[in-house]
Amino acid sequence: MRATQLLYNLGQSIWLDQITRDLLDTGTLGRYIHELSVTGLTSNPAILERAIRTSPAYDGPIRELVTQGLKGEELFFHLALQDLTRAADLLRPIHERTNTVDGWVSLEVSPLLAHDMQSTVQAARELFARTARPNVFIKIPGTPELLPAIEEAIFEGVPVNVTLLFSREQYLAAAEAFMRGIERRLEAGLNPNVGSVATMFVSRWDAAVEDKVPSVLHNQLGIAVAMRAYRAARELLTSPRWQRVCNAGARPQRLLWASTGAKDPMASNVLYVKALAAPFTINTMPEAALKALARQGQIGSILPADGGNCEQVLAQFAAKGVDLDALAIQLQEEGARSYVDSWNVLMEVIRSKIARAERGQTVWTGIGGES
Repeated sequence: MRATQLLYNLGQSIWLDQITRDLLDTGTLGRYIHELSVTGLTSNPAILERAIRTSPAYDGPIRELVTQGLKGEELFFHLALQDLTRAADLLRPIHERTNTVDGWVSLEVSPLLAHDMQSTVQAARELFARTARPNVFIKIPGTPELLPAIEEAIFEGVPVNVTLLFSREQYLAAAEAFMRGIERRLEAGLNPNVGSVATMFVSRWDAAVEDKVPSVLHNQLGIAVAMRAYRAARELLTSPRWQRVCNAGARPQRLLWASTGAKDPMASNVLYVKALAAPFTINTMPEAALKALARQGQIGSILPADGGNCEQVLAQFAAKGVDLDALAIQLQEEGARSYVDSWNVLMEVIRSKIARAERGQTVWTGIGGES
């Protein structure tokens, strides 16, 4: 039996951290769903930029949208929604079979709205409405400025993937925003079943400290931080507050492990995937990690609910001068800036392709991107 099936049998959802029109047109995503136990999909500005830049599959749609007078962000969201709604339709049977627990896709609001709560809520509301699909998460960064936006979106019934979480404290803040939104719905007499996941980034921790700690500690920090957050999540599930809203019909916000592709070239592609095997969680993995996992026939040990030895491991990093709290804030801020940078590159790719389409030239110039 494939390790992907073993993870699914354990109770962990496998999502693909990738979306391209080629994945859809060739039937590859469908094959991953049926053969590799994939039950969801995530995207981000960097993934979408790479897809549009490197594939000729977007040439025709871009030319058509240009003739309709669309440009910039509006043209991009048309392209993205075409892909994400197709993926959502492929996953819809899973969404219905699991009673809305699984079968989700994710689309992010513009990262340029990162400091504007009201505009973020409006964008989330409009994007979700435009998908016309029940199984689409709108991704909102879990930064301090946008926690109120997460609460408001949940209250309005918009499913939210809270992204860019790096620590237990950031996760708990996102969980609190989700909970407040659900409790407000209960007070208003609304259905409290609004889907949400909390996305914890893992491997970036290890990349950040690689040159600051001895080799014996390499590739251990991200896993230990994730284990600490998992313990907090399990404790929340047993709290009277969570049990009250669950009893009223709400579903808990699940933890989603992201950034699970190893950045250390000496590490296994499935290092983080196998280390974070845990029921009632999600692992969204790059295509390479998914394929590598599918070639294996075992998954190893299950993540302990009590966090195992995470505090001892974290103490070793603290002893080497790693300020975990400061680094968590730094990683979140860097992640937010990276999304803006990717977004700006994406908009430049769109502008370049539009210019070519308006000149009647071939939109795609090859894997190397625009000339």
